Amino acid sequence: MGVYNRKKAAEYADRWWNSYNPRFRTFEVDCTNYVSQCLWAGGAPMTGLGQKGKGWWYQGNGNKSDRWSYSWAVAHSLRWYLQTSRTGLRAIEVKSPEQLTIGDVICYDFDGDGKWQHNTIVTAIDPIGMPLVNAHTVNSIKRNWAYKDSYAWTEKTQYKYFHIVDQF
Repeated sequence: MGVYNRKKAAEYADRWWNSYNPRFRTFEVDCTNYVSQCLWAGGAPMTGLGQKGKGWWYQGNGNKSDRWSYSWAVAHSLRWYLQTSRTGLRAIEVKSPEQLTIGDVICYDFDGDGKWQHNTIVTAIDPIGMPLVNAHTVNSIKRNWAYKDSYAWTEKTQYKYFHIVDQF
């Protein structure tokens, strides 16, 4: 049984927040690929390796022939994977951002239409107990979790807060 190392996930996030690990493909919309790399760096195990439409995985080393699951690289898919996975990488949905800790994930539906467009990883907690997040696409470090300063944020924005389970 493995253990999620939140410190390693956050260290990876801080190391690569404004650049790209050459071991992985870079996507035009890279937020979920980046968050997945951070989770993996923290010890989250890949599942369903190579199975189309299943699991959470990445296969390759940064080349055009690399393959990955939708949940590895697509914001909407990772959101649903975190809510439904019962093996490997698992998460518990919590009600508020104050319940999150380093290494947890926040998902964003900026339009409030049920299509989740963005993911971030918690890399610090501010002095009043609120999460600060790192992200790609618009590369960010230690950003306020609510993202109200984002060009994508709207009054309809919805959030999902996922606490990553510590044991795999």
